Amino acid sequence: MTKQIIVPFGPQHPVLPEPIHLDLVLEDERVVDAIPSIGYIHRGFEKLVEKREFTEYVYIAERTCGICSFIHGATYCQGIEQIMKIEVPERADYLRTIWSEYSRLHSHLLWLGCFADSFGFENLFMAAWRIRERILDVFEQTTGGRVIQGSCKIGGVRRDIANDKLSGMSRDLDSIRKEIGELTTVFLNDDTVRHRTRNIGVLSRDDAYHLGAVGPTARGSGVAIDLRKTGYGAYDRLNVPVITDSCGDCYSRCYVRCKELFTSIDLIQQAITEIPDGPIDVKVTGAPNGEYFMRAEQPRGELVHYLKGNGTKFLVRSRIRTPTLTNIPPLVKMLQGCELADVPVIVLSIDPCISCTER
Repeated sequence: MTKQIIVPFGPQHPVLPEPIHLDLVLEDERVVDAIPSIGYIHRGFEKLVEKREFTEYVYIAERTCGICSFIHGATYCQGIEQIMKIEVPERADYLRTIWSEYSRLHSHLLWLGCFADSFGFENLFMAAWRIRERILDVFEQTTGGRVIQGSCKIGGVRRDIANDKLSGMSRDLDSIRKEIGELTTVFLNDDTVRHRTRNIGVLSRDDAYHLGAVGPTARGSGVAIDLRKTGYGAYDRLNVPVITDSCGDCYSRCYVRCKELFTSIDLIQQAITEIPDGPIDVKVTGAPNGEYFMRAEQPRGELVHYLKGNGTKFLVRSRIRTPTLTNIPPLVKMLQGCELADVPVIVLSIDPCISCTER
């Protein structure tokens, strides 16, 4: 009988950008099981609703994650607006959608760089992050922040973008599309990438569905689920294709994210073409009294903000369920039976965000 040993993987690891902690049960070099351990960077976010007014808590919500911060803030605001029956101006909906898709671009480009680093392709890492810098520059020019934007508020947005600036952003995206095309060609066609990703970390469609996988992790296994199709923000007025692949391996998850970069560019350009003139916010009076379960599509998958108010300036509850938390059971399934050397690649393939997960 082969002897089993337990090897701790993380929370600090030279390949991983996130402090994820797994205990790997090994037989020789093969992973038999993986036991996740969460809570290493728990920050007590939910307790803060007792100390921050609901109008201020949007800044806390944004700081749940430094990568998809804008979408956290926008999802929180949309939940409060549903409770208070606030009608947000159309232009604000379009601006939120534009910034959300820029968030998706910068998140996927960041992930592509980290993914390339996980199998030692340093030039590809730098190429992905060089393009990402152009996305962050747009954030800085339009919101004032590169990582935390602070441009969303209950009732709309704090900043407008001039129409001539929007036109310039659309033209710049044509150039970015060309650079992304060259980058993704390497990810999808290079023999080194294929060797490290094909038939590695396979998650079947049934396992993805029954284990609750979301985002590119689910879509890479053929589960066509994308919350943008529910039509929140301005998505009901845009053409949103759902990118899927059927193989369920690390390559498929990479393929989905590569193709979603072009989808995000298309959505931004659609929104810029159709954005109406008008106000960007409405005056908010009163306090939330009720509860709402707000869902949105983060770069990593389905995000949930459950919010409950009792008519005072402090919420009773703010509960966040992030896509990485949902994707951990599918990750454990992917790791079973893999080689130890493939563990970093498989872990990176779900695009883990532990700061989101351990609030």
